[in-house]
Amino acid sequence: VVESFEASSPCTGCANERITKKHSKKNTLRKPKTGILMLNMGGPEKLADVHDFLLRLFMDTDLMKLPVQNKLGPFIAKRRTPKIQEQYSKIGGGSPIKHWTSMQGEGMVKLLDKMSPETAPHKFYIGFRYVNPLTEEAIEEMEKDGVERAVAFTQYPQYSCSTTGSSLNAIYRYYSNRGDRPKMRWSVIDRWPTHPLLVECFAEHISNELLKFPEAKRDDVVILFSAHSLPLSVVNRGDPYPQEVGATVQRVMERLGHCNPYRLVWQSRVGPMAWLGPQTDEVIKGLCERGKKNILLVPIAFTSDHIETLHELDIEYGQVLGEECGVENIRRAESLNGNPLFMKALADLVQSHLKSNEPCSRQLTLRCPLCTNPTCGETKAFFANQKLS
Repeated sequence: VVESFEASSPCTGCANERITKKHSKKNTLRKPKTGILMLNMGGPEKLADVHDFLLRLFMDTDLMKLPVQNKLGPFIAKRRTPKIQEQYSKIGGGSPIKHWTSMQGEGMVKLLDKMSPETAPHKFYIGFRYVNPLTEEAIEEMEKDGVERAVAFTQYPQYSCSTTGSSLNAIYRYYSNRGDRPKMRWSVIDRWPTHPLLVECFAEHISNELLKFPEAKRDDVVILFSAHSLPLSVVNRGDPYPQEVGATVQRVMERLGHCNPYRLVWQSRVGPMAWLGPQTDEVIKGLCERGKKNILLVPIAFTSDHIETLHELDIEYGQVLGEECGVENIRRAESLNGNPLFMKALADLVQSHLKSNEPCSRQLTLRCPLCTNPTCGETKAFFANQKLS
């Protein structure tokens, strides 16, 4: 049909040229000036993705060091796959983290285009560490799109070498392995534990959940801020994560006027080594033994739902453990997920960062005092030495 139309029309060439120019102009307008790479661990979307997710996780030497890791890592991944698949099957068959990150990214760039027209158009990219879209694939897409200014934006508010550090190392290694300089000017938002809008979001979700407790019990509710734990070997190297999580908790409780007693607790310990404690499940048991049977769980280091909230907190602790301990009421504050105020927080962080013209925070330039990973130092230098103008 197209061929016959072109053959019969004397103005087809002119028309096609106009259409091509129109589309070319449209594409030029759409070319993102600023790309925001949203960094996170990610989670398997389907049960079939679980093995590869675990394999990448247990092979990540930035996250953990294992003896003969190239053999032990695949062995552990294979052995744990059925158990983890079973857990994902109980929360709908996969992780919702990509869904929530996409929603948050769309809300963020829509706001940024209005808030910061001089750096628009903005486009968000997702860079997961252990599942698609992988960080390396996202960088390739950014370069193909012709992004001028790239912001590596960690979605972990509190910095740890094993989470944000691992994602930043992946960016550095991408260019190092390629033996090429970035086409884009890079900078990094490496931590934001006390951002006012983040604090406001957490306080809002806690207040909403407290209202769901029986009025007579509300003042007696113990708030447990639960964060993913770290091996003490990582903490004792000087990792800043525990103090930054504590800073978030402190600001949130100040915003709430210290309305209830609270503790910071740690979840997701794996293996026989010593981990940062006290552990969330053990604290729930201890509180119940002491007559404190109204508990509110708050995932303070997670900004969207995934297996640690939907299975570990909701099912393992909220349902199974809660029943075993005889709690009266145990609830979890909703994750930040699709909260418009959280999208505003993300946009505000990016806008402030771009205006600062700083490649990274001063904290990022300091290696852990007892760091044993030389790549960390190279990554920090890579970002700190970026020329932004």
